[in-house]
Amino acid sequence: QYSFFGSISTIGALVGAVVSGKVADMFGRRGAMAITGLFNIFGWLAIVFSKNAWWLDIGRVSTGFGVGIISYVVPVYIAEITPKNLRGAFTAGNQLMICIGASTMYLVGNIITWRLLALTGIFPCVIQLLGLPFIPESPRWLAKNGQWDDSKSSLLLLRGKRANILEEAAEIRDYTVTLEQSKESSIMELFQRKYAHSLLIGVGLMVLQQFGGVNAIGYYASSIFVSAGFSERVGTTAMVIIQVPMTVLGVLLMDKSGRHPLLLVSAGGTCLGCFLIGLSFLLQERTVWESSPFLSLGGVLIFTGSFSLGMGGIPWVIMSEIFPINVKGIAGSLVAVVSWFGSWVITYSFNFLVQWSFAGTFFIFAAICGFTIIFVIKLVPETTGCTLEEIQASLISFGLEK
Repeated sequence: QYSFFGSISTIGALVGAVVSGKVADMFGRRGAMAITGLFNIFGWLAIVFSKNAWWLDIGRVSTGFGVGIISYVVPVYIAEITPKNLRGAFTAGNQLMICIGASTMYLVGNIITWRLLALTGIFPCVIQLLGLPFIPESPRWLAKNGQWDDSKSSLLLLRGKRANILEEAAEIRDYTVTLEQSKESSIMELFQRKYAHSLLIGVGLMVLQQFGGVNAIGYYASSIFVSAGFSERVGTTAMVIIQVPMTVLGVLLMDKSGRHPLLLVSAGGTCLGCFLIGLSFLLQERTVWESSPFLSLGGVLIFTGSFSLGMGGIPWVIMSEIFPINVKGIAGSLVAVVSWFGSWVITYSFNFLVQWSFAGTFFIFAAICGFTIIFVIKLVPETTGCTLEEIQASLISFGLEK
């Protein structure tokens, strides 16, 4: 029952991810964000006023559904509205806001009741709904739907009234017109040779992100610290303290060092963190070293910091960059589904895995993080400083050459 309740929000997110691309394409990026706000408000209210476990479950599913949609829509919207020299930092800024929000709730949850904690979740949703009419729609989505004048107006609003948008507007228009010759019809449209490289990168990064153990550590950090013989409150507070600064560092470096180096450093750090956690439990099981709980704490902090630096946000940044607008909806849905399905698998199975072996579970996570390094070196291109159209054209060309 504990595993089911811990993982049920990811079931809602999985369903939300399935429809996220279609919702974003049908209602626009702003419309999709409004829909997520409504589902999240309903979910939090269901939790706040719940009288039994069923309403708690309904609330978790509803908020999960909203998160499943918005986890795709927001990175895509940010990537579509920002200039190429700032796109990475702005898209990674989304991860920073998630990190700050989650860290704040970790701390606040220590001093208020769970009903009050759920009530606080309503306020950001209301602010989002009230603020949406004041932000412009994605110029690329408008162009895809043939609203050329609105697309230019949106671009001008985003770049400033005195900005010269002629070149950028022409590039968006030309690329959109080219893609209109191959409109999406079904998910099978995505499995063409020209999209193979983009699909492999998008799906591969999400699989490696989730199966590297992030949700096992995130959802069950308290249990990990208790099992390792360490203070639960000290451990989770230390996680919060290190998470935000490392995410800020990742945002600052995103468009300077590039996506590629950050991914490599991040994957290497998560590999080391999981290895140290596994080693801590191995030493504890064999009573070899009495200070092994500190090794576990160090491993969790190294993992948390390293993940926040790159693997937490960059896969979503790259996902928002690599798919052309004509398949972005369906491709984004597939990638988001893979991400949330992986999250559910790990969240649900973690309790069963550690019953088999705590040390063995984290050594498996370490091996997956190690493989991520090879995957990034061999397959993931550097996208820093390129327009979305340049990135997508180069990946399509690479796929056709192969």
